[in-house]
Amino acid sequence: MVHVYNCHPFSSQQIVQVEQEPGLICCGGGALFVVATGGCKVEAYDLEKEGCPLICRFATMGTVKSIQHSRMGDYLVTIEEKNCATYLRAYTNWRYQAEGKARVGVRLLGHLLRGASVRGGVQMEIIEIPLSERPVAVACCPVTGDLLVGCENTLVLFTLRRQNQQSQNQSQQMVQSTWTNSQQRSSQGQIMDSNPNFLDFERSVILHLSQMNPKQVALCGEYVAVQGELEVLVVKLETSSEPKTLEESSDTKKTDHLEDPVDFQVLPIHQELLGDRAKECDIAVSVEKTGLEDSKGQYTLSYVLFRRFTPDFFQGCSVEETQLHSLQLYPLFTGNQSVSLQEPSCVFCFFSLPSAGYLYSLKGGVELLSAYQYPEKVLKAVLTDYLLHVITKSALQCFTVRCAAVAARIEDPYIDSTMKACPPCSMEVCALRIQLFIGLRSMCVYGHHVILLSAADAETTEEPERTTQRRGLELKEHTMLTGIFLAVGIDPATTPALESLLSRPFVSRKWTISSPKPASTAGHGWNLYVVDTVSPLTLYQEMVEYSQRYAETNPQAQSLRHLLSEAHLLLRTSLLQTSEQQRITEGDSSLSPQAGTGGPAEEPAAVRTDCRELEEAFKQNCAQLGDCFSRGSQRECHLALPYYRMSGLSVTELMARNRPLPGSPHAYGPGFLFYLKHYLFEETEQILSQEAADEVIDIFSQSEPSQLVSVCASPSLINISPAKTLQILQHLEDTAGVSVPLTTTMATMMLRLDDLPEYTRLMERHAEMVLVYGFIEEPRMLLHGGDGGQHAHIRPTALTRQLAKSQPGLLVAAVVALHENNKVQLEHADHIFKELDCENCLQVDFWEAMLMASSQETIIQELLFRVASVYIDRLTNTPLETHTNGPHTPVKRRPLKSADDLINSCSHYGALYPWLIVLNPAHTTSSQHQEALYKLQSLLCGPSLSVASVMPLMERLSDQTLWGFSLHLLCATRRGQYDSSIEKMLDRCPQAIIAYANHHLQDNHMVLWWQKLLPELCNRTRVAADNGILLAALKETLVVVAMETSPTEFLELIPDDGAVSYFLPHLLTCSQRHLLA
Repeated sequence: MVHVYNCHPFSSQQIVQVEQEPGLICCGGGALFVVATGGCKVEAYDLEKEGCPLICRFATMGTVKSIQHSRMGDYLVTIEEKNCATYLRAYTNWRYQAEGKARVGVRLLGHLLRGASVRGGVQMEIIEIPLSERPVAVACCPVTGDLLVGCENTLVLFTLRRQNQQSQNQSQQMVQSTWTNSQQRSSQGQIMDSNPNFLDFERSVILHLSQMNPKQVALCGEYVAVQGELEVLVVKLETSSEPKTLEESSDTKKTDHLEDPVDFQVLPIHQELLGDRAKECDIAVSVEKTGLEDSKGQYTLSYVLFRRFTPDFFQGCSVEETQLHSLQLYPLFTGNQSVSLQEPSCVFCFFSLPSAGYLYSLKGGVELLSAYQYPEKVLKAVLTDYLLHVITKSALQCFTVRCAAVAARIEDPYIDSTMKACPPCSMEVCALRIQLFIGLRSMCVYGHHVILLSAADAETTEEPERTTQRRGLELKEHTMLTGIFLAVGIDPATTPALESLLSRPFVSRKWTISSPKPASTAGHGWNLYVVDTVSPLTLYQEMVEYSQRYAETNPQAQSLRHLLSEAHLLLRTSLLQTSEQQRITEGDSSLSPQAGTGGPAEEPAAVRTDCRELEEAFKQNCAQLGDCFSRGSQRECHLALPYYRMSGLSVTELMARNRPLPGSPHAYGPGFLFYLKHYLFEETEQILSQEAADEVIDIFSQSEPSQLVSVCASPSLINISPAKTLQILQHLEDTAGVSVPLTTTMATMMLRLDDLPEYTRLMERHAEMVLVYGFIEEPRMLLHGGDGGQHAHIRPTALTRQLAKSQPGLLVAAVVALHENNKVQLEHADHIFKELDCENCLQVDFWEAMLMASSQETIIQELLFRVASVYIDRLTNTPLETHTNGPHTPVKRRPLKSADDLINSCSHYGALYPWLIVLNPAHTTSSQHQEALYKLQSLLCGPSLSVASVMPLMERLSDQTLWGFSLHLLCATRRGQYDSSIEKMLDRCPQAIIAYANHHLQDNHMVLWWQKLLPELCNRTRVAADNGILLAALKETLVVVAMETSPTEFLELIPDDGAVSYFLPHLLTCSQRHLLA
């Protein structure tokens, strides 16, 4: 379906003063090229000046049958006939004819002029390009300037080369910049180097086609398109450095085709093959080597697109009505490309039937973007950035295109999100107002100029003769087909369907395509028009004015949304062109490849438009589209969010746009509510005023009361009126019932009213664990911010501050639950407690609670190190006296969990070793100091803490005190240093040695009883024989040794100077145990 809007895309028109009747026209490089009918002369007119004055004229070497201009290189290429022979020629440096320089050089391809011709200065050159077959069609690449020639069964690709006078004798180089001319203005897109340039071509590759006769060709970068009478084929030629055989690099598939019967024509079926499926077509393409593969690499060919049409004779269609025309490969560049990159971001393929046109996107997956249904027979169509221009015999018409939608998605793959949006590529196209003309024959487009050739000829006398011949041909075909059916036993007269079929006109075996009617020699009037299109901004403004008619009658009309989407794509195209122009300016580059004739515009009108006006119009359009989707259906209402965001309007302004009129039956639309919820539920720094915040509460109380709790928790509504909100929440509770989040929200409002008793009553409605579940459901009751991981954006709410004072345990449990349910990160939770000035109390309680709840090993190790650091810091800075309130007392509140609580409830805290009881002071230090000591000892007794990680911190603790000595001894024992630990224990606290040995010297370490402990005790009692502690320890040690060794081993352990009476009872015990065993 094609929408029709009465918007006029044309601003003005002028007539080019041409002396002779034009036969062929083309444009490019700011110039219009006119070839007189049947003549051998080309005239160039300046399109950028008022009246289109003549630039120059020059003669050709033959009668021009086809002419094309290449922006890259600024050359003309023609197909000419002379003496019944067809030639292909290129005309370079043609602009020098404007200076009255009559010098013209003629040379063959690959033979640069030398000697006096060069020393005389730059002159126009005519390059003869020899071909083995007659050229039928020609095309120039808008990106590289390469030349593609279509012959009867082959395609020949010529690469454009460039040389200057200083490097004529050197090897030719690839074209790296745009071709220039110092005599022309930069606005014409042509700039000349200080050294003259000489252009040449090099035959690079030949493609052989089977069963397809080219009628038109197109070239854009690596894409090659060829059009026959009823089919279009697009292939991609890529160069590869890997050597491949001819069979590998070309398609040599062969198909068996039966010879056509003599009496009738077999018509192929309709086909559309996209992407890899295109290789299934019956047209084989083979690549012929030209000898240049060693320098450029091997060519690899891949099929991209194949489309075949079949005349529907049953519907009365003829071959002429199905004949293809206007083949075009169109590149589009986006602003995110580097300056030096010449490969276009998008490549489009357009071709047309007289009744319909087809636009395909080739890069990133082949896709049919649009199918254009024409109201009458179209003679020619030209695709541009903004519009598709088509001409019929009596009118010029424009259709919208979807190129910008494709380019926008390539430039930003995430454009279809909650942040950005763009109308879909598959959106139906629209037709704009028709401009009437008489007798249009041809058209070409350059930038915002549309050049039209019209000729109003009278009915010739040849027409009746042609009609008579056609009727005779139809009668002959009818007789022939009737005979075929009778030969196989079918009488068409008895079958109405066959009789109806045979009554329709057919074609003969050889299709006769009517060639363009030659112009009358007598001449009945002709004109050459230059029609200027309006700027995209002007056309956008007209579309907006036109859309107001729909907005006034039906704001939810599909046509309104479609028209605004068309305007959106128009502005996107202008912004793409503007960013491209800025990219070129900033890069100090030669002219962008995004220009040309019969293709990309060299100087788009949008480039001259103020970028700020375009951006402002774009934001305005996004707001209008947001308004449409805000009141639209549930299926598309989500699009209001990205369009409103792109509009740059504040939420207050958007509420004013969507506010229903007094007495209007319409309420707030679903799209606006969708936007408002996203705005409120996502973290934002924009805080609404009290008036706007109260209006938001009113909106949701009327539209979606179930969302009121989440809305009230939004940081943007911090200025809401608590009394008014409390009334709305109380009404919600009366209707919907009591819930934990609702109760907590009402308590927050009471807190803001400084009504602490009522706040306490509400909070006591539910148990603490139930309240924790409520906080999990709505975390923003406790904290605001957090998006992007920036700690500075995290801030506690008023409820959080109150809980830190009155219910710290509930706060810690809630934050732990939020972390375990992935509602808050550990760093964010730490930042919250720092904001509450609770680093040394609640934060440590939170870490301890996290150790009890978390199962993530990385977090556990991090928390173990943190709490160990805190315990060591408390032991270092806390006074030892029991009743001291010195200036270094950092903790003023008892921890939520004591050491015993942690030992009983957390597996990372181990029970204290028995020997630690002997070393720990009994009520000789403050309770805070003692609590920190017990927790640190418990961590070191547990299985999880890595001793190596805390050893650098342990150096801060002195081992001069027994509690400090106990910590160092724990670390040494955990590290397996039993020998030194036994010695230190005997030195500092021998009364704990047996408890130490009983706990640690077991299993594999049992031998240390008699290898280390027994010798140490014997030596020390020998020196201090009256030491009762050592003697008791020695006695306990001998008991253990006697139980674990044999009599022989025990005898060897007795010291030489030992008293027999002392050791004899233990030896006797050992012997008796051995005998019993």
